[in-house]
Amino acid sequence: MDKSRPAQAGSGGHDTFRPTVGQLERLGALTAAAALVAYGASRRSPQGAAVALAAAPLAFRGLSGHWPGSSRGDTRRALGGPRGSHVREAVRVERPVDVVYGFWRQVENLPRFMHYVRYVTNLGNGRSRWLAAGPGGIDVQWDAEVIHEVDNRLISWRSLADADVVSAGSVHFDPLNSGRATAVTVHMQYTPPGGRLGSAFAKVFGRSPEQTVREDLRRLKQILEARELAASGAHVRGGRA
Repeated sequence: MDKSRPAQAGSGGHDTFRPTVGQLERLGALTAAAALVAYGASRRSPQGAAVALAAAPLAFRGLSGHWPGSSRGDTRRALGGPRGSHVREAVRVERPVDVVYGFWRQVENLPRFMHYVRYVTNLGNGRSRWLAAGPGGIDVQWDAEVIHEVDNRLISWRSLADADVVSAGSVHFDPLNSGRATAVTVHMQYTPPGGRLGSAFAKVFGRSPEQTVREDLRRLKQILEARELAASGAHVRGGRA
């Protein structure tokens, strides 16, 4: 696992370097794009070439700071094609960034808000095994690894070789409201498998994968904000957080 930390101030009195939100987001996009290109090249097949090409929107984001065909102020954008999709979604959670990051970093928590994920098993050394529920009793399984991490700010991941689902992405955690809230932004690029598994995967995500991610983030918000209310002794009502 690669954990990046800000460089410490030198003895000459220089200020400590801290990457800005924009720098971290662009770094995460470039890291995910590089992972997809490397994965696609390793497969040496038409599918691998398609995976590598699917990294183009992420690479463009990392180099330019915005998405192809969009203004710099866009808050969400989904780009896709017949062989791959890119999703970007965000949510504001009224909890401190260390709490939100810590909850997400415990991969066993992810099925609690990712609707179609049955379980995630921590394999150690930044690796995890995922099982997603598909229609007709068809399950989709893949292994993933964390390829870049900045404590309380960024987690980037990619699927491992021979995975049912080829994917890479990142999640960014940005403090808001003097540290009392957190903006969570997910970038995900994926290429579903072919054949029967591919059909199952497409049905899981439907015609709008960004809608699936958006609903997952909404559940994350509900869980974490309900936990805050419970800790404060307030009554937690069902339904919306």
